[in-house]
Amino acid sequence: MENKIYIQNTTIFTEEDGKINGSLLIEDGKIKTLHINEEAPPAGAALIDGAGLNLIPGFIDGHIHGAAGADVMDATTEALDTMAGALPAEGTTSFLATTITQAYEQIDKALKNVADYHSKQGKAEVIGAHLEGPFIEESKKGAQPAAYIMEPDIGQFNYWQELSANSIRTITMAPELDETGEFMSYLYESGVNVSAGHTNAGFKEIKKAISYGLRQMTHLCNAMNGIHHRDIGGVGAAFQLEELRAELIADGIHVTPDMIELIFSNVGSERLILITDAMRAKCLSPGQYELGGQPVNVTEDRAVLENGSLAGSILKMYQGAQQILNLKEASISDVVRMASENPAKQLNVFDRKGGIKAGKDADLLLVDEELNIKYTFCRGAIAYQEG
Repeated sequence: MENKIYIQNTTIFTEEDGKINGSLLIEDGKIKTLHINEEAPPAGAALIDGAGLNLIPGFIDGHIHGAAGADVMDATTEALDTMAGALPAEGTTSFLATTITQAYEQIDKALKNVADYHSKQGKAEVIGAHLEGPFIEESKKGAQPAAYIMEPDIGQFNYWQELSANSIRTITMAPELDETGEFMSYLYESGVNVSAGHTNAGFKEIKKAISYGLRQMTHLCNAMNGIHHRDIGGVGAAFQLEELRAELIADGIHVTPDMIELIFSNVGSERLILITDAMRAKCLSPGQYELGGQPVNVTEDRAVLENGSLAGSILKMYQGAQQILNLKEASISDVVRMASENPAKQLNVFDRKGGIKAGKDADLLLVDEELNIKYTFCRGAIAYQEG
């Protein structure tokens, strides 16, 4: 890694001053300084010309199972290394290693692997784990294996959190299974991001769950109740309740382009979080793969179980970002909020990630006006360069 990198003559989407034209100095993996006026590059700095490009914060994928043939449930250093090495090409500079509903011992191994993993220089950083299930509603299981679903259990969660060295940052659960709110309250007070997903909850149940600490909806529209004129369900809750942020898989398949437009115009970029929910086939050719021990058929644009249910995605983050940018009223600033700032705030890492400000990690992207990625910097190192 170059000790100093000077990115000059570019448009910078800053955290505090909005969009400025200027230069930025990276030093020892951090954003050192920003300059509105062109200054002489520091001695010894590697120079990158950003003319005609935009410098934005790196993307944070808070919900991803796998990529490039690897899966979090493989529970190996090599699997996380593979994912971390592949993701910068799509603009992802940090991510939550996401588990799936599975046998206890499989979840044990995956979480222990996250606890033991050390993120490598020049690769995306693993900033924690997302426990998707097993505390979910069977009727909304989607691609989650039904055999391993269980009731909310504080003792079981504590065991997993200890095993993960306190790395579980998000948990996806069905709030209706926690009628007293004891489990959600415990998670919230522990600093865990509680997200409703794979849930049959109606609007009133979601609203009640907010009083216990629910703050997010998992892959909005998928594996939850849609809007009905007698109960606006989980989707309507995301529209109406300001306390909630909502994940969105913007691949045009999990949620149609028309619905993405409707969600964006009603929820707004201030409360949406772009994710991929990708599985191991991302970056690979169509064929037969697996997710949670289940066979998955992957075509050019989607991954499905034998019963036709979607089994995660093969979406790349920049593709989801481009889908948003193509909306009528959307801008690059909206994408920055949805793919960088909001997930950083939701995961309590905004002090070091999700924005361009002196002192933060130099997780940065140089992109053109269509969000094609030219450079990705992960904690100050060039992790991807076009061509």
